[in-house]
Amino acid sequence: MAGTFANERTQSMPVSRRQFITGASGVTAAAFLAACGGFSKSSSDEPTGGTSSSGTPTGAITFMTWASDAEKDAFKKLVAKFQEANKGATVKLQVVPYGEMFSGVDAQLQAGNAPDVFRVDYPTMGQYSSTEQLLDLTSYLDSSQTADFIPALYQAVQFDGKPFGVPHQTDTTCIVYQPAIFEAAGITSVPDSIDNAWSWQEFSDVANKLKGSVSGDMTAFAYDWQQYGAYRWLTWLFETGGRLLEDDLTTPSIVSDQGTKALEFTKSFFDNDWIPKNTSVKGATYTDTAFIAENVAMSFVGDFLLPGIDAGVKSKFEWKAIPQPKDVRASTDLGGNALVATQQSNNPDLAAAFLNFMVEPDNMSAFCAEAVELPTLQSLVDEKLDYATRPDLMPLFAQQATTMTADDVAQVTVPWFAQINAALLEQLEACFVSGQSVDDTLNNLADAVTKAAS
Repeated sequence: MAGTFANERTQSMPVSRRQFITGASGVTAAAFLAACGGFSKSSSDEPTGGTSSSGTPTGAITFMTWASDAEKDAFKKLVAKFQEANKGATVKLQVVPYGEMFSGVDAQLQAGNAPDVFRVDYPTMGQYSSTEQLLDLTSYLDSSQTADFIPALYQAVQFDGKPFGVPHQTDTTCIVYQPAIFEAAGITSVPDSIDNAWSWQEFSDVANKLKGSVSGDMTAFAYDWQQYGAYRWLTWLFETGGRLLEDDLTTPSIVSDQGTKALEFTKSFFDNDWIPKNTSVKGATYTDTAFIAENVAMSFVGDFLLPGIDAGVKSKFEWKAIPQPKDVRASTDLGGNALVATQQSNNPDLAAAFLNFMVEPDNMSAFCAEAVELPTLQSLVDEKLDYATRPDLMPLFAQQATTMTADDVAQVTVPWFAQINAALLEQLEACFVSGQSVDDTLNNLADAVTKAAS
């Protein structure tokens, strides 16, 4: 997000919602729950809430989320603020590891004791909203409020034209780098905005200069597509002007000249030894870790990782940020998360009130400033938030976020996107590491899209 897939380093591929509901996965809810220690009983089994004398909802709800340390602190503060403003209301915050988050939620949904509110990334959102798992918020959201959401992100929480969540925050990827290493390689000019971002050819030239200059185990860069972040490869496809899906959002469109160009270019990262082998799509090393350890001169990272990088680097070296390179257009990945309420909640009024509270401008700006993430309200886009870590870098991340279009968002938020992401993980690794041809990889991905959409 952390942002979207921020903690995906411990996440296994989620069971598809179709498999989960029909039981085709062969895993029982009891087995899921037994495997997910730390998940307490949902407040759905507690008395249904009421209304206070001031007209605000009362009772108790459970809010389940994963969180970085910074996010956890921010969530705690906002929960306390909500309870103070709504006497008689209790929000039980449950912070769980990301790797256990969705298997736990799925098991509890099937068992009928799901959390009242939980956090979900945008690409996974459709799996829940399309299967009647979430509370329809149409009657709970004010039109002036929904009009303030960034349109592409509000689109991401809708299914069949109805909102089933609120876009809480977003994040995106830029490149962090060591200026001293760039200077030693003769790289004296770097882009400072998306307008003058490097072209792919310029980026290749920089990578080659770094390869010829760095010593020891250091390589030029690392890209953030590890594990559940495999979908971030689509940034390169979108930059060519290519598409994953046709306009019908069902038919595969990846077998194309643009798809070939994107795949051949990203394969060259490995062919040219620009990146560490252990940062492949199935790699065990993540880009922030590689950067902190000085194994790479530059790294593609999400803004939610800045606090961890700052704490890890300390005063070892100076580091800055530049935008992602671009081809026929600039693009980026859809980062961030929505907050949703479950349809089976016994206290939907309080759950909806909490969602509304979390996306009020003051509360959203407070959360994003502490967690070092980007707001989803248009009214906050131009506001200068008091970011807790590296506020000098955040305007660039905000710029980069604008390069993802509504059309890009639509392609990565189809209800069955998790199955596409699983295919990307397998097929990209086969292409980059195991020698599978570009043509076979694209055709296999197209087949995976067809199967997922059927």
